[in-house]
Amino acid sequence: MSAPLEIGPLAPATQDAVRALAAAAAAHDGVAPLSEQPLLNLGVDDAAVTHALVRGPAGDAVAYLQVDRGGDVASAELVVHPAHRRAGTGTLLLGTAERDARLPERSGAPDQRGKPLRVWAHGDLESARGFAAARGYTLVRELLFLARPLTGADAPPAPDAPGGITLRTFRPGDDDEAWVALNARAFADHPEQGRLTVDDLHRRMAEPWFDADGLWLAQDEDGTLAGSIWTKIPTDQPQDDRDGEIYAVGVSPQAQGRGIGGFLTAVGLHGLRAAGCTRAVLYVDGDNAAALATYARTGFTRAAVDTQYAPAARAHDGAPGSAPAGRTD
Repeated sequence: MSAPLEIGPLAPATQDAVRALAAAAAAHDGVAPLSEQPLLNLGVDDAAVTHALVRGPAGDAVAYLQVDRGGDVASAELVVHPAHRRAGTGTLLLGTAERDARLPERSGAPDQRGKPLRVWAHGDLESARGFAAARGYTLVRELLFLARPLTGADAPPAPDAPGGITLRTFRPGDDDEAWVALNARAFADHPEQGRLTVDDLHRRMAEPWFDADGLWLAQDEDGTLAGSIWTKIPTDQPQDDRDGEIYAVGVSPQAQGRGIGGFLTAVGLHGLRAAGCTRAVLYVDGDNAAALATYARTGFTRAAVDTQYAPAARAHDGAPGSAPAGRTD
């Protein structure tokens, strides 16, 4: 190892270095090594988030690990520069994640024993599968990436609202807390989406892709929010070949059974097509049979998969998963 492991908050220049590291890995592997949440977390200095960095001889970032212990599990994401793989760097970072996951919570309570560790790999690459197997890790979750065309005969029909539902777009500053509360209700059992905070919302609103007109709210007759659909169109795409993501669609438990989810999905698809997108994409858990059936009827098919691993001794402890993340060496 050419330099020791650096653990602690990342200065702005170091955050940029990690982004450059991730870009180099993506160019080599054909898939991004870090998901949205860890990239948003690069500037976070919080007791629940650990940043670990390895530098090369020239001081450049050659490997990065992030552990987020804010949920029910410790979610680890790591990436190693292609030129520095197979030198033990990934193993060093994985060991760091294992130790970090075992740390008691910062509350100091004597009965706190840390959290189960989960590690994500994008793209289900053979190298990641081999790395996990060699270190005694077992596959515990799959996150499927689905896609459907939006052009020609595949253009989505105009949506038809259920009775009593009014559709409007999100109003930044006015709807922030109400949307977060709706999202928490709709995703109460989801390990990532359900724990989004107002601060998490604001970090996403500060991203270049955010457009309030792409976040629709389904409002009931009494003025309460019954559901929402959020779409995302990344800005770094060619105009004639653009993906639009069904970023999050949720319905309040009190409003389920009225066709609101299907209506909102149609709203999102129609909006993405109107914005010039040629393909719609989304993520869904591989064991969510109901959602998979719904999306299959809407024309979505499997395009890729992210995989989550856990140490074999803890692979069946019943803890939920966490957000998609990085790649091993």
